[in-house]
Amino acid sequence: MEWVLAETLLSQSRDPRVLLGALCREEASAERVETLCFLLQRLEDEEARGGRGAGALPEAAREVAAGYLVPLLRGLRGRPAGASDPGPPARHRRRVLRAAGAALRSCARLAGGPQLAAALAEEALRDLLAGGPGAEAAVEVLAAVGPCLRPREDGPLLERVARAALALALAADGDGGEARPAEDAAALAAGRLLPALGQCGGAALRAVWDGLGAAAAPPGPGRVGPQLRVLSALAERLLPEPGADRGPRTREEGPDARRCWRFWRTVQAGLAQAPDALTRKRARYLLQRAVEVSAELGARCTCGPQEGNGPSLFWWSEKKKDELLKFWENYILIMETLEGNQIHVIKPVLPKLNSLFEYAVAEENGNWLFHPSWHMCIYKRMFESENKILTKEGVIHFLELYETKVLPFSPEFSEFIIGPLMDALSESSLYSRSPGQLIGSGSPLGLKLQKFLVTYISLLPEEIKSSFLLKFIQKMSSRHWCAIPILFLSKALAHVPRCKALGLEGLLALRDVLQCTMITHQILLRGAAQCYLLQTAMNLVDVEKVSLSDVSTFLMCLRPEESLGRGTSLWTELCDWLRANENCFRKPLAYSSVGPPETWSLNAYVKSLVQEYIKSPALETGENCFMPDWFEAKLVAMMVLLAADVEGMKSQYSEKRRTQNVLRIFLDPLLESLMKFGTNAYMPLLKTDRCLQLLVKLLHTCMLKGSSSQDDEVFTLLQNFVLSTTESISEFILRRLTMNELSTVSDLDRCHLYLMVLTELINLHLRVGWKRGNPIWRIMSPLKNASIRHLQEMDRGQEPTLGTQVQRAVSMAALALVCEASDRTPELQPNPLEEAGPMESFVFALPLNHTLRKPHTEVESSLREESSSSQGWGKIVARYIHDQWVCLSFLLKKYHTLIPTAEGEIPEPILPAVHMPARTLQSALEALTVLPSDQVLPVFRCMNILVPKLLTSSESLCVESFDMAWKVISALSNTQLIFWSNLKAFVQFVFNTKVLTIAAKIKGQAYFKIKEIMYKIIEMSAIKTGVFNTLISYCCKSWVFSASDVYQVSLSSAKNYSELVFEACIFGTVFRRDQRLIQDVQTYVENLI
Repeated sequence: MEWVLAETLLSQSRDPRVLLGALCREEASAERVETLCFLLQRLEDEEARGGRGAGALPEAAREVAAGYLVPLLRGLRGRPAGASDPGPPARHRRRVLRAAGAALRSCARLAGGPQLAAALAEEALRDLLAGGPGAEAAVEVLAAVGPCLRPREDGPLLERVARAALALALAADGDGGEARPAEDAAALAAGRLLPALGQCGGAALRAVWDGLGAAAAPPGPGRVGPQLRVLSALAERLLPEPGADRGPRTREEGPDARRCWRFWRTVQAGLAQAPDALTRKRARYLLQRAVEVSAELGARCTCGPQEGNGPSLFWWSEKKKDELLKFWENYILIMETLEGNQIHVIKPVLPKLNSLFEYAVAEENGNWLFHPSWHMCIYKRMFESENKILTKEGVIHFLELYETKVLPFSPEFSEFIIGPLMDALSESSLYSRSPGQLIGSGSPLGLKLQKFLVTYISLLPEEIKSSFLLKFIQKMSSRHWCAIPILFLSKALAHVPRCKALGLEGLLALRDVLQCTMITHQILLRGAAQCYLLQTAMNLVDVEKVSLSDVSTFLMCLRPEESLGRGTSLWTELCDWLRANENCFRKPLAYSSVGPPETWSLNAYVKSLVQEYIKSPALETGENCFMPDWFEAKLVAMMVLLAADVEGMKSQYSEKRRTQNVLRIFLDPLLESLMKFGTNAYMPLLKTDRCLQLLVKLLHTCMLKGSSSQDDEVFTLLQNFVLSTTESISEFILRRLTMNELSTVSDLDRCHLYLMVLTELINLHLRVGWKRGNPIWRIMSPLKNASIRHLQEMDRGQEPTLGTQVQRAVSMAALALVCEASDRTPELQPNPLEEAGPMESFVFALPLNHTLRKPHTEVESSLREESSSSQGWGKIVARYIHDQWVCLSFLLKKYHTLIPTAEGEIPEPILPAVHMPARTLQSALEALTVLPSDQVLPVFRCMNILVPKLLTSSESLCVESFDMAWKVISALSNTQLIFWSNLKAFVQFVFNTKVLTIAAKIKGQAYFKIKEIMYKIIEMSAIKTGVFNTLISYCCKSWVFSASDVYQVSLSSAKNYSELVFEACIFGTVFRRDQRLIQDVQTYVENLI
């Protein structure tokens, strides 16, 4: 049709200049410019055949180019090409640009010389380098006149144009960003200008190839798209032509991309990492085209990796043509199938992936024939799929590789495992159980991971094994992992066969996993992972490269209450490991050249550790120093008990006295210091702190044993040692708590330490049998009386001092301890059945939520200096109020029979807090608004006593207490340390049997509020495992047990809350998918215990 149009126009006039002038005279439309282009192309054909107007035509062509086309293109540069509105104006402009460029090419050819083309190219190149909206028009001009330039004479110009075009094409936004004009110009440069320059060959093609080689290789996922667009556009020029002369001289004329490792790395990056389907398609095209060219040429071709030695990235041999074609056909088929992203389409193709490994390994020597990075591209593509089922299939397929075949070692494999594979394994959903698999039976993928890691590491060369394991563990600490993946990774590491692969750096990496990665995980899963990581350390650490100090610091990262509890099988396993290796650990530098190995055994290390710990610190700043951190006390206590248990293993079949002697040697410095507490008033304060801290940690760690302590020789010995020092310690603590010796903010931490020690001593005396007149019994009455005296002292109108207020806080804390101890030990109550004594009268008369006034003269400087040990005066006041409610809860429990069911029954209340319960409950609500969430337990206990008494007479107040308490609980859902104890106390007072019975009977506000809270707890249980179990287990037990009590109606009233029972029996809790997975894995861990 275009040819007919051109012929018709030429038939109207014998002079082509007249036609050209007529077409250039009026406004430029797309149709007019396209007609001009058709006419110029027809004239170009006639010129080639020596037709009409040969003399005048060059001049006419120059006039059209200079007078019409170039101004037209300049005018189009001022308007952006990539307008956001893809309407007719934008499309019209593109048509004009395209037609004007083609017409300009014809003009350059008809002009009869290279000058016009070179001048137009120089001007367009300047516009291109200047950037802006004229870039697209400049690219059109260069694409039009570029083929008219002479390869030799215009070589420098072609090189500059090629470099500018390549820079523009590679600068495109590979992720499809917002810069549409630049993106359009870059696409035009890659799709039209560079192929046009490639036809020129020579300097232009070399400049493009060199520029591609200088780019980063392999490029990142966001930058691989522009490179592959350029490569695919130039594929015919960068790959040899199959039909061309195959002589060596011809081959040297152009580059051969098949021999460049950067080319193949870019193709691989496009296959595996490209975010869009078009870029991946271009990568497959380049691969397929290279294979087709190689098959047609038949000549030998090899491209080695950048690293030097190793299998080739690409190679071809005519002898292996059939095998190579089969390999690449299967490879491309798999990559094309993965684009479907549907598991039912991809799964039938996966067996072909197995055949790729069979082709890739030579049968005669077991070496790689194909670089393993090609296989890794397939797995990367599967791992990064949006379809998690496909990702899981890819992970499982990779983990099953070593079950049926042994692959040669390759650094690429190791890097892939530590990189993309571990990234894929971080997805928790992959570890779900298979359909039909029982709950708690374990994750199939977790088992495959364990088998794979054990097999792979056993096949690694010894010189590689250490570095691989170190990188593997460091990867576990370098990102945030969820609890389930870290559990199964740790389990797999723990099953690696014993070898000396890790040194100090590996032990530190394991410590980083414990400290950084797992701090927010669920407690049960975190504890299991800790166990596996400790087993990993015992299996893989070379003890000759680490010291006992390094090991003890690592062990401090294991939480005794979660994993390394004394008496557990893990503790026994650790003791056995220490016993087998105690003389092999690296010595400290101070002992490295002294004596035989036995001089630095485990016992020698622990003895030195205790001696150094008990020594008075070199820098002591008088009586106003901070209390030491607990870390060192925990470490020393743990190592003492480990060494004692190791000694017990040695003497298991010999004399038992040996353990006693060894433990006595360890603890002699501590016991000697404790015995002086009651007589040496000038003992350094920090030394007393450290001794008491160690005492507490020894008792805590020792009593964590799961079995009965009666058969525990070490605990019995420790108990006897500590009981011998009770009198000295108790006298020291009594003096410190009552004689105004605690006068600074930091002394409040010491007060809590002293009370903690008293609690442990009370526990010891209860365990051996409480005897009236023991040292603890003797100090309780003086401690109580002195505390009441300090609290009753008035300010006498003077501004309170810091020392006075601190002593009052200490006295209230001591009084709370006395109440708690009296509750547990009736022997501490002198007359439990008689009328209220001084303490009861004082506590009941004390204004509820009474606070401590902040001293204005000296407390501010004190708080600034001691901010590291205190959070301010508000924290002190909160603790003071908490201790008041501890005392009140004890006394309410003791005198609960005196609480009236309604106000006004007692005309003259002797004990206001007991005889006026509504006021007390109102004060409890006020306390909940000011107390931090970790100090509300005693308030909940008081509510548990008061609400059943007031539900009938003060229902609205009880409903308000339900609401306020639930707000506290719901705000704590992510704080595991205090959530569960608070939830249990909340359930006990809201779902108290008496409360449920009364509420169901009167069917008032309380009944419906309880129902509302019940549904909220069920809703919370859908995202937090164990919440619903806390509620239903308490209710069922209370209903059953109280059915035989005085409340016979309690069991029958359960029918009023039948929704709760139905939820438990029929449906259970409907968990979210991630919570169901956590529940499955937690059941699996529980089955392991």
